[in-house]
Amino acid sequence: MAAPAFQLTTPPAGDDAVRPFQVDALDVRGRIVQMGPALDQLLARHDYPPAVSKLVAEATVLTALLGSSLKFDGQFILQTQTDGPVSMLVVDFRTPGDLRAYASFDEEAVAAAEAAGYIGSGQLLGHGTLAMTIDQGGDMTRYQGVVALEGESLEEVAHTYFRQSEQIPTKVRLAAAELLVRADGEPRRLWRAGGVLAQFMPAVAKQPARDLPGGDAPEGTDEVDDFTEDDSWREAQLLVETVEDHELLDPDVPVERLLYRLFHERGVRVYDPTPMRDKCSCSRERIERVLRSFSAEAIDESVEDGAIRVKCEFCGTNYAFDPEEFRSTADEATQN
Repeated sequence: MAAPAFQLTTPPAGDDAVRPFQVDALDVRGRIVQMGPALDQLLARHDYPPAVSKLVAEATVLTALLGSSLKFDGQFILQTQTDGPVSMLVVDFRTPGDLRAYASFDEEAVAAAEAAGYIGSGQLLGHGTLAMTIDQGGDMTRYQGVVALEGESLEEVAHTYFRQSEQIPTKVRLAAAELLVRADGEPRRLWRAGGVLAQFMPAVAKQPARDLPGGDAPEGTDEVDDFTEDDSWREAQLLVETVEDHELLDPDVPVERLLYRLFHERGVRVYDPTPMRDKCSCSRERIERVLRSFSAEAIDESVEDGAIRVKCEFCGTNYAFDPEEFRSTADEATQN
């Protein structure tokens, strides 16, 4: 029997909006997103090599999928520290949907990797750690899960993270590319990325189903059963694995259509999307508060050409301060 025609009964989420979904017949829930203009703006200010931009784009999508699950005002941070060509990668998500990101890398090592065709996320990151931190703000508990990076892709390390830290069977697909598109009648290269995250949440399971926040499982806890023998979860994983990169990137294939392609035989429900935007949280006031906590010696060491200059690594904004504004505060703190 032919599949019923696709009819969208809700406005499409469009670019830069995470759409939650649920497949009751498979005990699966998840989130899906296509990143467009917001991602392109985020990457444009950094002017990274293509391979680094692709890695940052994938990490930004993964962070959007994870951070958008927060049920409170807070912050989700994805950070890697490795020995690879890209030694550090940080993506910061703040509710309800503010994203910023930056990467530290060795230009020569990245150029060599690109020339050799070694541009996968695992090859660029190398060996080290990936930390996912959830900050609820104020005096609330800060959660952090840390997993080893052993040259795996971001998809693979996300699976490891959820298996070891969150104890939730999870399947992730990520894609990112710079595409040639026509804007205002002119061809332009724009970065796009997409991702889908599916999680097995049966009504009765060996481990309690929970969403973020999480953190490392208590020491001595056995890894959760991956439910590979469960027909529903096996079916869901196989379906997600069929997603092609071009489907996640194509603006003419909205996420709702992709979900329909995957789960129409089982039935899929979608929920209100959460918009994502390229927005840095830095401000002159925030930096001033930090500087006022410095000692007089630290203030003196920070002066360059008669001023204290601070550059935000995320958005590139430069701030300049008169050191005399902070010397009196530093002196008072020292005396007390």
